[in-house]
Amino acid sequence: MKWKGVCYDVGRVLYGNWRKDYDPKTVHRELEIIQNDLHCNAVRICGKDVSRLAVASEYALQLGLDVWFSPELWNKSPEATRNYTVRAAETAEKLRKKWPDQLVFSVGSELTLFMKGIIGGGTLWSRIRHAFAGDFVKSGQHNKPLNEYLSRVTDAVRNVYKGPITYASLPFEQVDWSIFDFIGIDHYRATRIKDRYADMLKPLVAQGKPVVIMEFGCCTYQGAEAAGGQAFNIVDIKSLVMHQIPLLGHFVQPRLKGHYVRDEALQAREITDALTIFDEGGVNGAFVFTFVFPNNPYHEHPQNDLDMASYSLVKSYADGKHGTTYPDMTWEPKESFAAVAEYYVNH
Repeated sequence: MKWKGVCYDVGRVLYGNWRKDYDPKTVHRELEIIQNDLHCNAVRICGKDVSRLAVASEYALQLGLDVWFSPELWNKSPEATRNYTVRAAETAEKLRKKWPDQLVFSVGSELTLFMKGIIGGGTLWSRIRHAFAGDFVKSGQHNKPLNEYLSRVTDAVRNVYKGPITYASLPFEQVDWSIFDFIGIDHYRATRIKDRYADMLKPLVAQGKPVVIMEFGCCTYQGAEAAGGQAFNIVDIKSLVMHQIPLLGHFVQPRLKGHYVRDEALQAREITDALTIFDEGGVNGAFVFTFVFPNNPYHEHPQNDLDMASYSLVKSYADGKHGTTYPDMTWEPKESFAAVAEYYVNH
């Protein structure tokens, strides 16, 4: 693969900010580690705040990394999403002019679910329920409004941004890829598609454009490989909400819904197996989801170990505790970190 990468979140926003600990110095240091120790040559930088995206992207570009600039405004109308995306493209163009061969712009991700207007429902979860109720997805009703939106936003983006463009699609979105420079897909392996996981990529590769896996990965517990992109859904949300309540929150520890067994080796195997499949299948690049996710910190007690429900390559510590491998960081690499680093060095 040409692009050996990882997703790096500077603050996706859905039911809270996913990067509350954002700090430019930390971002710069983590990007150095991504290049030097994880051996990536590309990074997909995701988040809502365009200024954060710009700062992180400039750091990465200065280090020599290719940047896949991925602004994400979730749960808004098509008009608001399009206006936001165009503003982000204007910022990306300033960076592209300085590093003309290192920047790719993504006009969105999984918009059938994450944007209002294609599927009925005011929230992400209601749209997910709607999408998979009955034969909605099989019928393909979402594809026409999705492609109409993608055509409009791509035209608007190309007016202000002169570099290559892509989109991070869902496997069930039948995208008109003729308007894009790269074919992008979020492709998680799960039990229900394991036997056809590689074959699902063949129609995309056959189109002749570079195919890039925009997201893939595995959580960190036994059984996570069966659930794929839904494996995070083992956290007891009620305990999370109660933990945020002043005073009362001190007495409520966030916890998992049931009893799970931490398994870093499984996560490492699943990720490297997928990378092998991508290499053998003619894919041009891949971004492991994700580098760090501090909202799900590690805990010694399995019931409270939210990192099991995380796709991250490092386990974050709560309360400012620092790691040993990188004493300046509030996390420690998992086995998957070493596995991805070894794969990228040798392939």
